[in-house]
Amino acid sequence: MTTESEPPNFVADALPLGPLGLHEQFAPVGALKLCYSTSGDPDRPALLLIMGLGFQLVHWPDAFCQQLADRGYYVVRFDNRDAGRSTHLPGARYTLQDIADDAVGLLDSLGIDSAHVVGASMGGMVAQLIAIGHPSRVRSLASLMSTTGRCGKGKTALRVYRHMASRRPRTEPEAIQRRVRVFLDVGSTAFAQDIDEIHRATALAYHRDRDARGGRRRQHRAVRTAGDRTARLAQISVPTLVIHGTVDAMCHPSGGEATAQAIPGARLELIDGMGHDFPPGAWPRIIGAIADNARRADASPRTSK
Repeated sequence: MTTESEPPNFVADALPLGPLGLHEQFAPVGALKLCYSTSGDPDRPALLLIMGLGFQLVHWPDAFCQQLADRGYYVVRFDNRDAGRSTHLPGARYTLQDIADDAVGLLDSLGIDSAHVVGASMGGMVAQLIAIGHPSRVRSLASLMSTTGRCGKGKTALRVYRHMASRRPRTEPEAIQRRVRVFLDVGSTAFAQDIDEIHRATALAYHRDRDARGGRRRQHRAVRTAGDRTARLAQISVPTLVIHGTVDAMCHPSGGEATAQAIPGARLELIDGMGHDFPPGAWPRIIGAIADNARRADASPRTSK
């Protein structure tokens, strides 16, 4: 039997929210509540950010979101089901398509007809499914550090699996230490890591969802059972950008290459020395590429909020 749980209790003023602050809101999406935060002018074109497996909206750095907003976009980031402060579903089984439908439901709740959709890692898979299943809701697509689901593409390096098997952090310092160790294995080699941001986001995520392992396992099951999207990716016709780091140990660059090959007209940006992270040194290229791709779509006659 599937049961739902409300988002964990949260005391905003007791946590380090960062220089830009974090203004959380909740939107009803079917039987769920999704926690989201926005940046920028709501009258500008919407840009929806979808985070990866087990990650939360706080893992999109505040300054990264603000820089996208400064480019003229209304940036919406949110916690997927079973992560952060969105509804958790202990005992549930669901699919990546369900998570994609949640994101479309959030757009509905916010009154957004269509958006530039940007997904990272599992979020890239979800973004692909939105573009496949809800093409009228997607102005442009950006799939970051992700893959198609085809066997042998985007494989995870064996050394990463030891982190997946480690015990759940029981304290904030343990959570921070674990995240630093993970990023030593999966992070960029040609860009300096922002250790302060890793500490800040990890501490905030720990307090927002202290028992995140169950939700992460259910999301992982959805990824494992999703199957190969390659044939369906050929249906995507919106301007598409694929970004991948050349030293990504979590998702081998072959995943990004396969994604770009599968989507007609997709542009592939391989960033030398970038891993499975968002190092500030790579932001100008990432943000510039996302904005350029969105401008290609906005130059078309189609209009939306």
